[in-house]
Amino acid sequence: MGSKVKTLEVIRRRLAVPRASRDPRERWLRNVDGPVSPALREILERPGRPASVLLALLERSDGPTVLFTERAAHLKDHAGQVSLPGGRIAAGESPADAALREAHEEVGLDPNTVDIIGSLDEFLTGTGFAVMPVVGIVADAGFVAIPDSREVAGVFEVPLGVILDRSAMSVGYFERHGSRLLTYELNYGGRRIWGATAAVLRNFQDVIFDEGEN
Repeated sequence: MGSKVKTLEVIRRRLAVPRASRDPRERWLRNVDGPVSPALREILERPGRPASVLLALLERSDGPTVLFTERAAHLKDHAGQVSLPGGRIAAGESPADAALREAHEEVGLDPNTVDIIGSLDEFLTGTGFAVMPVVGIVADAGFVAIPDSREVAGVFEVPLGVILDRSAMSVGYFERHGSRLLTYELNYGGRRIWGATAAVLRNFQDVIFDEGEN
């Protein structure tokens, strides 16, 4: 138990260290291999729609895990993809408020059981969302997800040790918006975590290990 607690305490301390804010558009540009297409520049010039996601750390008996959802196939944005619980930020909400509300709506997570310990870097998605990831430790060791079928097709957990293992995440390139872009991917238990969600996990690794940006 001691090592598990230590891991979460290390994460808590690392997230408490002030970090300079980074322009999510600059992140996109740094990840382009070759010329930046007009289509990509147009996307980056649009204002992002505010959203947030919750990187929920669950304290399980055999070690901490991270909670993921599989988005329902009929959704307009990111249908069928693996995601962190979250969604748009409503007027008057903070990113943490929105992430907790969405997690409650999507998987039945009680906001009162979540200790928000910090946030990661803002991300801009190709679908036009400016996403702020917030990190929280779930105190309810017996939490059982109750997915809302209108938004969530499935729920699963990945051990925190896998999430923090850089060697478990592959790095490659793909063509999108007329440019060649760096991408991350993590495969676990037959599920593919990629796109913005994998980029959030990579940033989580960077912050926790204080290794800067890759």
